[in-house]
Parts: sequence; C-alpha cells; structure tokens
Amino acid sequence: MSSASRPVPFLKGHGTENDFVIVPDHEGLLDIPPAAVARLCDRRAGIGGDGLLRVVRSAAIEEGRALADTAEWFMDYRNADGGVAEMCGNGVRVFARYLLRAGLVKEGLVPVATRAGLRRVHLTADGDPTVEMGRARLPGGSGETITVTVGDRVRPGRQVDMGNPHAVVFVDDLEDAGPLTEPPAVAPASAYPNGVNVEFVVDRGPAHVAMRVHERGSGETRSCGTGACAVMVATARRDGRTPAPGTPLRYTVDLPGGSLVITEDVDGEITMTGPAEIVAEGVLDADWWGRAAVR
Repeated sequence: MSSASRPVPFLKGHGTENDFVIVPDHEGLLDIPPAAVARLCDRRAGIGGDGLLRVVRSAAIEEGRALADTAEWFMDYRNADGGVAEMCGNGVRVFARYLLRAGLVKEGLVPVATRAGLRRVHLTADGDPTVEMGRARLPGGSGETITVTVGDRVRPGRQVDMGNPHAVVFVDDLEDAGPLTEPPAVAPASAYPNGVNVEFVVDRGPAHVAMRVHERGSGETRSCGTGACAVMVATARRDGRTPAPGTPLRYTVDLPGGSLVITEDVDGEITMTGPAEIVAEGVLDADWWGRAAVR
C-alpha cells in the first residue's frame, strides 16, 4: 500500500534530548524514502528530530528476518538526512519505551532487533531503561589511532566501533570542537568508508567525562548513546583500566542533553542506562505526507 494513501500516525520522543520521530509501521506497509525522512526530521518544515525510528516487526523487514525468532520488533533507524544507520543507543531506549507504552511488550527484558544485531533492553514502567549494548570493537586491539582536524588543529583520535563507527578525541575544552556545523575532517578516510560519528571529550573527575558529538547525517546532537559507550571505552583504555571479575568499570558521561551511565563488565559487555520519554503523538496531515513521501 502506498504510504501516501493512508493516515500515518507518529509520536515524538527523546533520550537525553536526542530526539526522534517515531513512526509505527508494524507490518512494514509504509514506503518512507530518504527525502520523506529528511522532511519529517526538518525542525521548521516537519516534526523535527535527530532521526526517525520506524517500528516494524522483524519478520516484515528484510534486515530483521534473521532475528525474528529472537526479537519480534525491529528498530529501523534513519538519520535526519534520511541515511540508514546501524544503531542508535538513545533511540533503542525510546523505541523500547514506545513498545511498552503501546502495550506491545511487558516490563522486563525486551529484545530489539537492529542492523547492528540484537539489543536487549531492561525496561520498567518508571525507571530509566538499561540497554545491553554488546562489546566494543577496537581496531588494532587498543583502537587504531586516527586524526581529527578542527580548524588548523590536528589531534589524535581513537577508533571505536559500537555496531556503528566512532572517532573519539580528547580535548582540553569542549569549545575546542568548534561549531560542529560540518563534519570534522577525519583521516585516513579509509578508516570510515561509510562516515563516522565524532566525539570530543574532556575530563570532569574520576570515571567522569563530558562530551560533544557530531553524528553522521544529523550534525551536532544533544546526545549520542553509542557515542557515550565509545567514549567510556576509549577513556578507560586511556586510563589504563580494564574490568576485572566482580569489579566492572562504570563511568558517567555528561552530554549537553543529560547524563548516561556506562558500564563495562569483565566479559566486555557494555550496558547503558539513561532516560527515555515519549512527549507527543498525532497523525500526519495526509496531503502533507503525500507530498513529502514522493519528493
């Protein structure tokens, strides 16, 4: 069925002010081209958001079918420019909050399928969700060194993969990141053939850092969950710390939109705890959506 010929409900949610347009499409009937995603996420001409979360059954989307026996629901995440992304840490918390609100899951452990694999969310009606984010991958073992250029300053960075790519840079002041209106230059380009999220990090105290982020396809955002996980791992390795039996590593990561608590266990599994809120719901105007969907 054409997405332009039927009413399209939506919701708006955020996690530490990383905000999303949520489109329920349980049976995978909607065609949402990149231009329509960009239109929806436009803060002046659309609903506005850092990205779009399409809620679809895993069995109804090609990327989710391999996980359909494990996770009923697939998070089809798109960046604000319409580009497809592998994962979104804040987004998966908001996604799970929607599932609970809609009565599609119960409190407890909720599996969510993503392009980066399975993510399990510990979900309660009132508390902050905790997401099992998997293991960080550090190219070259401790993380391949790359460089990030802002203005005329070139800094070394750390390459971390959280199912999506990150470049983590330690700076003296968060203003050193510059305006972040354009993607920072990262080299070598071969390290990130599909683009990269770039995090700038300062120390705030023991096991406590703050960051700013430029997300590929979205620009500077108020928060990035996978980025906070990448920052935690890069910071811990810089500090010479690895988790030990009975003593997981736990860091607080401050972002412009709030704080996330990131934990790494001895087996390398990383969890992220933070808020997730649904703030509004409605129905897209049919004429507007018809025009947006065919742009």
